[in-house]
Amino acid sequence: MTVHYISEQNSILNHFLAQLRDVNVQKDSMRFRKNIERIGEIMAYELSKTLPYSEVNVQTPLGIKNTAVIEDNVVLCSILRAGLALHTGFMNFFDDAENGFVSASRIHGSMDIKVEYQAAPSFEGKHLLLLDPMLATGHSLVAVFNKLITEETPKEIHICVVIATPQGISFLEKNLPDHCHLWVATLDEGLNGDNYIVPGLGDAGDLAYGEKL
Repeated sequence: MTVHYISEQNSILNHFLAQLRDVNVQKDSMRFRKNIERIGEIMAYELSKTLPYSEVNVQTPLGIKNTAVIEDNVVLCSILRAGLALHTGFMNFFDDAENGFVSASRIHGSMDIKVEYQAAPSFEGKHLLLLDPMLATGHSLVAVFNKLITEETPKEIHICVVIATPQGISFLEKNLPDHCHLWVATLDEGLNGDNYIVPGLGDAGDLAYGEKL
C-alpha cells in the first residue's frame, strides 16, 4: 500500500486541521463541517494529480485549445455518518463522480464491524475513493472494503482519511491489497485504551451532526 502524507509540507491544510482540533472552535458544528469539507477539497486536488488524463480539444469563443481532462470514471464512497462532510469536499472537485454510501458500526464489546447499509453505483473498472475522516484501528475501513469488493473490482482504490494512527495504517497494510493508495491529511500519535485517537479531535460524527443515542 502506498501512503501519501499531505500535511508534511505546511499549507492552509494545517490551518484547517488546527481549527478542527480546537475545543473552542468545535462548539460551532457548522464551522466543523466546513473545515472537514475544505480538507476534502485539498485532498481531492492532491489525489487528482495521480489520476490518468487524456488530451481533448476545447472550443473557445476565439479558437480551439488543447488541454487535459480526467480520463477514467471516479466513484466516491463515504462511510456514514462522519464521512458526509468529507464527501461534500470531494464532490466539489470531482463534480462528475458517481456516489455511494455505506454504514459501519462496531459490535459492542468486540472489534467486529457490522456493515448494514450500502447504496453504491457500479465501480467495476473505475477509481474507487473510500472516504472516512478518522482512521483509528482500521477495522471499519477493512470491513467496508471487503464488503464492497465481493461484488465488483475497481481499477484503483484510494482510501482518504483526515486523521490516522500508526496502528490503523499498519492494519490496513496487512489487510488490503498492495496496490491500494492511502491518503492521510495528518498522522497522530496513536490510540488510548478505548481505541480513541490521541490527541485526535473527539467524535467527528458527533461534532459535525450532534450527539447520537
